[in-house]
Amino acid sequence: MKSEKFSEWLKQSLLFITRDPLVWFGYTLFMGVVLVIGRVSPALGIFLAVLCLFVGVGIAKYIDVKSSEQRISLSFAITKSLPLAILEAGVIVLCWFVFMALANIFSGEPEKIGQFFFDWHAPPDLAYKYSYELASWLYGYANITLVFTLFMMTTFASWYSHSLMLFKGYSWSVAKKVGGDLTTKHQNALYKLLGFVFLDAVLCMSVTPLLTPVLYMLTSTLMYISYRNVHC
Repeated sequence: MKSEKFSEWLKQSLLFITRDPLVWFGYTLFMGVVLVIGRVSPALGIFLAVLCLFVGVGIAKYIDVKSSEQRISLSFAITKSLPLAILEAGVIVLCWFVFMALANIFSGEPEKIGQFFFDWHAPPDLAYKYSYELASWLYGYANITLVFTLFMMTTFASWYSHSLMLFKGYSWSVAKKVGGDLTTKHQNALYKLLGFVFLDAVLCMSVTPLLTPVLYMLTSTLMYISYRNVHC
């Protein structure tokens, strides 16, 4: 098996934009709207953010094979991706809630636990904020969610686990084992990929918040490309 390079994964992922810009940017804009919900309900926002991330992997598959003999419809790609994405999003929300609840209990602020489900606290000067400040306020949590999701995924499963379960039908345990083996073989490229995503998430929190939906779609595409190149 040839050694994979992160630069090649990134190059191939960026080319997906030109292969079907309508679908790529359309889904990105859709995520831009959905991620705003997180400012009203952190729990729902985290759930939808993770859901969009993993459904995006299925959409990347659709873009990849739409002109081949194995082509699938966009609706099929989304429908096939939803059950697993919903399950994974639920697990992430549960883990986040447990960590948050324990932190509030130990800090002597258990009354803040309920804010995980509804927490609308718009700044008093919201109407006067610049677009950059508004976008940072709207999407800040989504970038933290992305980092947390990838951390949980690579810690308790593997970078490849979602794609293996989605496209190969593997169970979590089998996907973790196979994904772990693939991670070991392509460790250098994966470390660079994760560093790239984490760095971009930090930049989106502080410098380019409006690009947060783009980062989500790019991460989904990278998940698919890195899987396709080593397992197909």
